[in-house]
Amino acid sequence: MSFVQVIFYLFAVMMLVAALRVITVRNPVHAALFLVLTFICTSVLWLMLEAEFLAIVLVLVYVGAVMVLFLFVVMLLNINIESLREGFVQYVPVGILIALALFVQMIIIVGPNHFGLQDSVLTIGPNYFAQKNFAYPAPAAAEYSNTEMLGRAIFTDYLYPFEIAAVILLVAIIAAISLALRKRTDTKRQNPAQQIQVRKQDRLRIVKMEAEE
Repeated sequence: MSFVQVIFYLFAVMMLVAALRVITVRNPVHAALFLVLTFICTSVLWLMLEAEFLAIVLVLVYVGAVMVLFLFVVMLLNINIESLREGFVQYVPVGILIALALFVQMIIIVGPNHFGLQDSVLTIGPNYFAQKNFAYPAPAAAEYSNTEMLGRAIFTDYLYPFEIAAVILLVAIIAAISLALRKRTDTKRQNPAQQIQVRKQDRLRIVKMEAEE
């Protein structure tokens, strides 16, 4: 087993263990930190697959922004997690069935039959690929940048789908802002238009008082 395979299996096992701890640990802060570890291990696997853009985006967007925001929300709201986790054990069989169904679907969709591996998974051994003369994809050149190629593909072949997705996201942002800005009588709000029209006579009054000895 080569050093690359050792690193792959090491981070793959760490990712699975961290993902399992996300749903089993009781402390929500610890669950968020385990989720951060899961994202980092996944980004390492993507780096090994020469998908640098996906690895960087996963670390910057999810670890650097989404998880930090989640931690702030959990710490500020002070949610009673114990009441939310009541009855967690009774849903474990259903969760296991759903996980098995997803696993079977992943095997059917991205299984060996779709990648030129017609034999059963159980018959694949350590020397399987050497016996079948399986051709691994050639490594990219040193100056190759998949980020540049991804940008070229998005802004040339997939320009219209990209713009349509941008418009849909813009509509979703506007809808979320509109729903959040409902007028409520039990909260205090400011009117910037009235604030900039205020005069000094409305806020300041000079009172003359006799000097005291």
